[in-house]
This record gives sequence, C-alpha cells and structure tokens, in this order.
Amino acid sequence: MEWCVSLPKVELHAHLNGSIRDSTLLELARVLGEKGVIVFSDVEHVILKNDRSLTEVFKLFDLIHILTTDHTTVKRITQERNDSIGMTKRSYMEAVMEGLRAVSPVDVAFAPHNVDAGSLRESLPINDAGDGKRKKIYVRLLLSIDRRESTAAAMETVKLALEMRDLGVIGIDLSGNPVVGEWMTYLPALEFAREHGLYVTLHCGEVPNPKEIQAMLDFIPQRVGHACYFEEDDWKKLKHYNIPVEICLTSNVVTASVSSLDVHHFADLYNAKHPIVLCTDDAGVFSTSLSNEYKVAASAFGLGKREMFQLAKDAIEFTFADDGVKQDLRNIFDLATKKLDL
Repeated sequence: MEWCVSLPKVELHAHLNGSIRDSTLLELARVLGEKGVIVFSDVEHVILKNDRSLTEVFKLFDLIHILTTDHTTVKRITQERNDSIGMTKRSYMEAVMEGLRAVSPVDVAFAPHNVDAGSLRESLPINDAGDGKRKKIYVRLLLSIDRRESTAAAMETVKLALEMRDLGVIGIDLSGNPVVGEWMTYLPALEFAREHGLYVTLHCGEVPNPKEIQAMLDFIPQRVGHACYFEEDDWKKLKHYNIPVEICLTSNVVTASVSSLDVHHFADLYNAKHPIVLCTDDAGVFSTSLSNEYKVAASAFGLGKREMFQLAKDAIEFTFADDGVKQDLRNIFDLATKKLDL
C-alpha cells in the first residue's frame, strides 16, 4: 500500500458529492436535524452503511443533495476533497472554485495551462517527485447532467460549462440514477457541448439497457464510465471506436454491478490493451482511495509494480487536458521512476 500511495496517479472519475467524509456528512445531518429539516435518526444509518446496493447509493446521494444546499458547505466539501435551496448551478460552481482556492497542503492548479487564473468530477494528482517541491494537483472540472433533468436544464448546464472554461471547466458528464430518464432527452445538450469544443464522458452500462448502450457508443464520447452491462456487440463497438473506459473496481463490486473481481471486465480490457484508467467513482460513498484501487487491481489481477506504473502513466493520454499539462504529467512520472525503484 505504501508503494501505491507513492505512485503518481491520474483520477478521471470522481464525483465531488460522493467524496465527502462520513464525519462531515454526519455533522451536516445533525445540524439539519436540529433545525427540523430532516430527522437525524432516519438518515444516520444511511450515512454509516458500508455495503450499499446501487439503489442504496442513490438514496445516499438524495440525502447528500439535501445536505449540500448552501455556499459555505459546498466550499467546505471541495476544500476537504442541481439547483438546490438557495443555490443555483452557477453559485454552486463558484463555491467549488472557492473551495479549490482554499486548499493549502498542496498546490492546486485548476485553470487551463495557458490561462493565468491562480494557483471537478476530474482531477490529476501528482506526487512530490523528490526534488523538494510542494506536491501539486492539476484539477479539471466536468459539469454533470443529471438524468433527472429536462433537455432545457441539461442545456443550461452545458452553457454554464462554456462560460466557465477559463476557470478549469473542460467538459460534460452524463450521470445520475441510471434507471431514470431517456437518452434522447440529453442528446441535444451533449451534441451542443461537442459542437462547442467541450469534452464529453458518459456513465454507460451501469444497468442492463442494450438500446441505450448502443446509442451512447454510436455518439462516440471521449470516454465512458463503468461499462458493467456490455454485451458482445457493445464490446466490439467500444473497441472499434477505441473509447477509454473509466474503471471503478470497488464501486462496481459494492453495488453488485459486477458480481466479483474474478469476472470484472478490467482483465479482458487490460489484456486486449484497450485504453483504461482506474478511478474511485465516490471515495466517500465506497470508503476507498485511488491508491487503494491500485492495490486492489494489483492483488486481483496479478499486476507487478512496473505494470501498475505503466497503467497509471498511460492514463495521462486519456485526460481532458492540453498538451502542456500532459507533458508536465509525463515528466513527473519519469522523475518518479527512481523514487519508486523501477
């Protein structure tokens, strides 16, 4: 585990609201309980439960949406790692930006490489390469279209992303409860995003839905997340288009989207040399970390240190980042080879 922690890593699938500490959620829930907004005893077990089904995960997210409805709270959870009461989408993002600026233990670079704006589903952590410099994390943000939204609301999210491009917002993600909504509802907004140069990643195949999976792959997004319920034709299409997959091992097993690591599609994609990247999905909800995901992969699939290092470094090429940032990341990995005894 110590070696996995020291390994430079690239995280491309991390939801802000899913990465909140349990202690923070409990504290926020107690405050709302005291105010009479919620009944704390009714939600405490939802927060503390470890093994969650996919349905239970979205119950927790419903609670999180209630708890994160003010500017100060969003700033806090960003610093620690939908339209709501008192929050618009813009004010929510402004709070996220304030949270990023407030981080002090590491240097946070969240503006595009060529924009001087000072030093979200997407972050690129970089470990100290042993040259005495402070640790640094490159953060790029994806605004999520929630599957509960209308076409107009989805379009609003895309337009906000375009307005905030100079502040590190570089793309759009489609996520939310996978049994809610229809693909055609979000397609106009996703096409608009792509036409205007935003990157697009889709939560795809979280539940069995062959027609939607095929439609999503035909859209040819820059990446897809999960891919748990793909059939043979889906795998063929994914590989034909060479679409990178955001792999969330712990999340997939905990939610029973995949029955066990023994049958996880990571192995097939890895052996086929298909582009993949290990991710946490929700570090708080699933009690994991990116270092732990590498440890799990090494143990389950027999990866050695060199294989894990290469897996992490290859992910650079799948980031929604400019060439300058990618080269910075390559340099960090190259410098880390001595420290990691490779």
